[in-house]
Amino acid sequence: MSDDEAQIRALVERWAAAVHRGDLAAVLADHADDIVMFDVPPPYRGVRGIDAYRESWPPFFAWQAQGALFEIDSLDVTAGDDVAFAHALLRCGTPQDLAGRPENRLRLTLGLRKEGDRWTVAHEHHSFPDTSAEEAAASDLR
Repeated sequence: MSDDEAQIRALVERWAAAVHRGDLAAVLADHADDIVMFDVPPPYRGVRGIDAYRESWPPFFAWQAQGALFEIDSLDVTAGDDVAFAHALLRCGTPQDLAGRPENRLRLTLGLRKEGDRWTVAHEHHSFPDTSAEEAAASDLR
C-alpha cells in the first residue's frame, strides 16, 4: 500500500468514526469547500458546497442517536499523484434494520484530490441497493 493510499484510508476511517460519534466538525474536516454529495435522501440533484454539506448531517445524527450503527465493512482505495477514489461498504442501520436484513450495506464512493500535501474529499456518494424486486418476489412466495 502506498503512503497516499494509507493516508486516504486513515481519512475515511476518521470520517466514519466521526459520523458514528455525531461529531460534525470532524465529519467536515477533510472535505473541500466545493464538495458535491449525492446522498440517499433528497435533494436529488445533490448537495453542493461545504455549507450545504454541513446542513445535511443533523437529521442523520438525530436518526443515528436512536442506536444506529455506522461502521466500515470493507474499504478499497486507489490513488494517483493528485486524484484518488475510494469505495466502501458500511453497516448502517438500527439493530432492527440490520437484524431484518443483515447483508444490507450502505455503498460509499469518494472522489478525492490532493491540495498541497493534503487529501480532501471533493465528491461523496451514498446509496443503498434497490431491493424492491427481491422483496416483491419474496412476498409472492408467501
